[in-house]
Amino acid sequence: MRTVRRFIYSQVLQATAFVALAFVLLFLFFDLIDQLENVRNFGARGYSFGYALLYIALQTPARLYELLPIAVLIGTIYVMAKLAQNSEFTILRTSGLNPLRALRMLLLLGFGFSLLTFALGDYVAPATSRIAQAFQARFTGDFTVGRTGAWMRDRQQGRNFSVNVGALTLEGRMNQVRIFAFDSTNGRPLYVADAASATFGDGAWQLHDVVRRVFDPATDSAPAVRVDRAAEWNWPTAITSEMVAAALLSPEKMPTVELFEYVRHLQANGESAQRYEIELWRKLFYPLGCLVMMVLALPFGYLHFRSQNLTAYVFTGVLFGISFFLLNNVFGFVGNLRNWIPWLTALAPSLVYSALSLGLFSWLVLRR
Repeated sequence: MRTVRRFIYSQVLQATAFVALAFVLLFLFFDLIDQLENVRNFGARGYSFGYALLYIALQTPARLYELLPIAVLIGTIYVMAKLAQNSEFTILRTSGLNPLRALRMLLLLGFGFSLLTFALGDYVAPATSRIAQAFQARFTGDFTVGRTGAWMRDRQQGRNFSVNVGALTLEGRMNQVRIFAFDSTNGRPLYVADAASATFGDGAWQLHDVVRRVFDPATDSAPAVRVDRAAEWNWPTAITSEMVAAALLSPEKMPTVELFEYVRHLQANGESAQRYEIELWRKLFYPLGCLVMMVLALPFGYLHFRSQNLTAYVFTGVLFGISFFLLNNVFGFVGNLRNWIPWLTALAPSLVYSALSLGLFSWLVLRR
């Protein structure tokens, strides 16, 4: 049985690698078309076609992370259908490869693909994506979210704070920082601080060129406003550089630990963490899609077609893979809009395809 396992694993690995390479190159070609506009807009700043290719190359792990479950499904379907067409899988069955043993064999390989997917999505892809964004920001500008920047909240010493960061530079310096302070008991505004820039410190931000408008409750109707100016000012806060980067960057490109810490920060300050919670659970459940794809591909080895072409079955695999990818994205957007349970929203596509896979396996393999 070790020889059978080695034979099937080698076939599946080769087919999956070929499919993954084809899909990644296709999506990178689309990314290259998008980057041509940046070459045109920022060419005067030195952003050349070669730099665009380097940026796309750094995005390759992220693309591979997204497409690996689809590649596993299509590659495994191709191998199983080819073995069935050549009667090789029939010979393996007569040699003692029963359905449950075949399922266990493919699940073991799928577990290896799941570990690879998790490593890509949690370690490699976030690191290379941030390097790519930092590299491109040298030519296109600092990290920012639209025209209003990123908004965050903090609570400390009986006060509520709303913080706005306009942009984040490559060196980790924040620009256009504005802090609104309120009394946590009655909601009375205490002060508004504007800083040209700020840097991260140990439990505090070092703000530079600060203008602070302090609201003194002289009278109930018209509080007096005192304007203070300072070259530097330390503002104690629990907001870290990772949290600011999370607010300014896409949550899909964050590691699981940073997502978890940012979700806890949002919940502690009474902010909506729905989008980030869904992405956190997706980070945990998405690699398990490789196991689901393996179960879905196994019944193709039990089909009887000696004279038919493999094209229809491979095309079926493509449709299943693309539908799984689309369903993941659709559930994420709808779950965020409809405020669904985050873990169930992230797990629903895998549950749907798991039920479909087990149903096909039970009907076609065990009963027929």
